[in-house]
This record gives sequence, C-alpha cells and structure tokens, in this order.
Amino acid sequence: MRHVSEAELRLLKVLWDGGEQTARQIAETLYGEAGAAEIGTVHSLLARLERKKLVRRSRRTHPHRFSAIVSIAQVAGGELEAMAEKLTEGSFAPLVMHLISRGKLTKAEADEIRDMLQNYKPGR
Repeated sequence: MRHVSEAELRLLKVLWDGGEQTARQIAETLYGEAGAAEIGTVHSLLARLERKKLVRRSRRTHPHRFSAIVSIAQVAGGELEAMAEKLTEGSFAPLVMHLISRGKLTKAEADEIRDMLQNYKPGR
C-alpha cells in the first residue's frame, strides 16, 4: 500500500466515519465550510486517493459520491510495514515490544495479541 499523507488520512477518516459522501460534504466536515477553494482542495485529495486505489467514485449520481475502499486497519498496517522496513529491516518485534513495554495496549488488545501469538505459524 502506498504512503498516505496527513491530509489524505484526514479525508479518509471523514469517509470512514460518515460513509459515502460528496466532495462538498467532505469539505464541510474538514473545513467547516465548502467554498470553491475548500472543494477544490478536497477534489485534489480525492483524485490522489483514487489514483492510489484507496477511494472509489460513484458516478451514478450528480454530484459524484466518494467512499473509502480500504479500512483503517489496512492503512495502519501499510504504514506500520513501511515504518518497520525503514527502522528495523522489516521486523515488527521491536514495535510490538515497545507498545507493550509502554503500557499502550488495553487488556482486550493484549488478550487478542496473546491469542494471535498462540496460533501463530511462522512463514505465513
């Protein structure tokens, strides 16, 4: 998955939270207003996200509606993989161990990780 900029991520969060929306609706959520400049910015971001295959445009209605075609987990996973590659030659162990040592996991998250590790088969 290709890197997602901060601005693209903010737009994706609007779509994850609100579902399919028009560029005007997205601009109103992001900027509190939807003038020509804000809608133009949103259209530019949507075009980039479409090229990255992270957003889908529905042309069935006018104005067009946009929806995210990736989940937050997919984006987070892609960003974590890129970070692991950059910092630790692709190893996730230092990242996971850091989160655990800092107490950043809830009990439910720790339980889920424990269950995953018990069922883990290397090489998958």
